[in-house]
Amino acid sequence: MSTDNGSAVLKIENLQKYYPVTEGLLRRVTGQVRAVDGVSLEVFKGETLGLVGESGCGKTTLGKCIARLYKPTGGRLLLRDENEGMRDCLTLSKQESFEARRRVQLVFQDPYAALNPVKNILSAFDEPMRVHSMGEKEERLEAASHMMETVNLRPDYLYRFPHEFSGGQRQRICIAKALAMKPEIVICDEPVSALDVSIQAQILNLMKDLQVEFGLTYVFIAHDLSVVHYMSDRIAVMYLGRIVELAGANALHEDCAHPYTEALLSAVPIPVIGARRERIVLKGDVPSPVDPPAGCRFHPRCSRCADICKIEEPPLRPLSSDPAHLVACHLSE
Repeated sequence: MSTDNGSAVLKIENLQKYYPVTEGLLRRVTGQVRAVDGVSLEVFKGETLGLVGESGCGKTTLGKCIARLYKPTGGRLLLRDENEGMRDCLTLSKQESFEARRRVQLVFQDPYAALNPVKNILSAFDEPMRVHSMGEKEERLEAASHMMETVNLRPDYLYRFPHEFSGGQRQRICIAKALAMKPEIVICDEPVSALDVSIQAQILNLMKDLQVEFGLTYVFIAHDLSVVHYMSDRIAVMYLGRIVELAGANALHEDCAHPYTEALLSAVPIPVIGARRERIVLKGDVPSPVDPPAGCRFHPRCSRCADICKIEEPPLRPLSSDPAHLVACHLSE
């Protein structure tokens, strides 16, 4: 099935990823962990879509579903095909699915765990390129050497092992390895959270330069809202498996509409001497994704909670003042 959707290269429709909860010797299913529960998003060519939220909200699970490392429980995952428009990756044939996987690559949070410690760096480049039939051995070596130079590393580093590199160098290698597959979309799962602050800026600027050079589209997952604001064109805020707000990066920071987003932003330091921001401390804990609360999922922790919030779940809808600003809150206006 093919559809067309303008410049969108990726469209997610009601995507779900559930994990069964079992008990007893017979492993009887007694519930479902709703890690991703009905997410709908569009990602446009050349943009960076930021994805933020607390730990356990489903950000990484959503990213791995997009990269097809996890098989979604339900929904549609549409990827643009140059000849046939938008195609659902979950209904493709085996060969078509194989090609689609090459077009979406992932940069992991821990660069050391992403590299095989007993093999040299060249093998990390060569194996996926060989599996996808991307040239002969000499061509693959030349491509790997070029990508190492692109991320400001020497080509002869290909013959070294992961433990011989610093954390920043390893992350550069992982970025180069992903780009060697000539992807259209790169899922960046907390790519700088494991690095020193001084190295983070270098990696972020490198990623911005590479995005322009190779025409990449990023889905950038992170906890740090200041980093996401710096990298992103639009930002989606997740809470308990669902999107609660989606807006342009500047619009979200200047005029957020959801109380959860407001609480997250209140924790971001202001880089001005003497400037202070009132910190909003959320009460209680994040509800269990096995048994989410009725109505709005954020209402047990919301200081503005009204009666309707406990009964009716708010849809993700545009603000009257800004149609591009979507929010799932009954009281947003």
